[in-house]
Amino acid sequence: MPAQGIEHSVKLSFLRGCAFPFVFVISRGVSNSMEFFPEGIYLISWFGAMTATLLATGIWIPWCIRHDWMDQPGHRKIHKQPIALAGGMALGTALFTIFGGAWILVVANLLPSEAVASLEYGFRQRGLQIIGLVGGMFIMLGIGLWDDKHLPKPGPKFLAQSLAALLVAACGIKVTLFIENVFFSYLITWFWILLVVNACNFVDNMNGLCAGLAAISALFFGIHSALNTHYLVASLAFAVCGALMGFLPFNFPKAKSFLGDSGSHLTGFLMAILSILPHFYHEGQPNPLAVISPLPILGIFLIDFLWVILYRLKIGQPVYQGDNNHLSHKLHQNGNSQRRTVAILWLIQILLGICSLGLVRS
Repeated sequence: MPAQGIEHSVKLSFLRGCAFPFVFVISRGVSNSMEFFPEGIYLISWFGAMTATLLATGIWIPWCIRHDWMDQPGHRKIHKQPIALAGGMALGTALFTIFGGAWILVVANLLPSEAVASLEYGFRQRGLQIIGLVGGMFIMLGIGLWDDKHLPKPGPKFLAQSLAALLVAACGIKVTLFIENVFFSYLITWFWILLVVNACNFVDNMNGLCAGLAAISALFFGIHSALNTHYLVASLAFAVCGALMGFLPFNFPKAKSFLGDSGSHLTGFLMAILSILPHFYHEGQPNPLAVISPLPILGIFLIDFLWVILYRLKIGQPVYQGDNNHLSHKLHQNGNSQRRTVAILWLIQILLGICSLGLVRS
């Protein structure tokens, strides 16, 4: 298809995608029964990020077409035409815009006083963590963009991922698992972030699969955080959920854009951070099983990663060498269409997310 035809198709998809959030805002405006804080903040975070991603993706896809930032058809790929690699740039643009907007709203005192007080407290308590989060996002996005264009060897990419993970740990976003040891905390945080980032990268093999699974995971991280009155973390989670939902109309069922390595790296990094920031175990919720709540929330990512790694080791294949042996490929090979395969895995992830709530409440 000529570039002009692709751009025209993108614009039509963009307009259709914008219709839903517009109708949603009108419907919410009719009802004023919802308390503004904290539910209103969560709604603004979700809707604002979704709208920003819709707009950003609609801008970045034509840019990718003009500058040949495309995923070309080839070995193991099912698309027959070049597809824009706009996902990472769109998600990054939207989320950085939302973060900046949230900071302005709080500093300029443009929200109700209760919301401003709670969010200011969150910013003060987690200021260094926010710096680590934003810095890590920039690094992961940069790694992915580098990978999309230049296909670096695994070693340099691994070192760059490690830098982002250690930066985050140094800024206070750390896993402890009841062991008060700095070296252990840094080590397990580094391992966890790299595991989740690469698991998301592995799962990004069908239209809508990675983005949809991550949106579901972010939603459940948001629910966990909201139930524990972690307003800032919950707002971040709902914003990530909204951003990924805003990208989905361009990625599923028929892709006009892929996440690319930039998008999967950024998404995986955010999933890892959202699994660390909430205090799943605390005095008000003293159930030790609560600390494993992130495992089912990220269930499909982790199961697929473990399955593929073990299979590649079994047949003597390098673990970083791609193949068609992922869970999604197995479902597809058993007679399911790609849409049905993605829907099945989405549904399983929703059920696993519900199970995570049971772990906390048991």
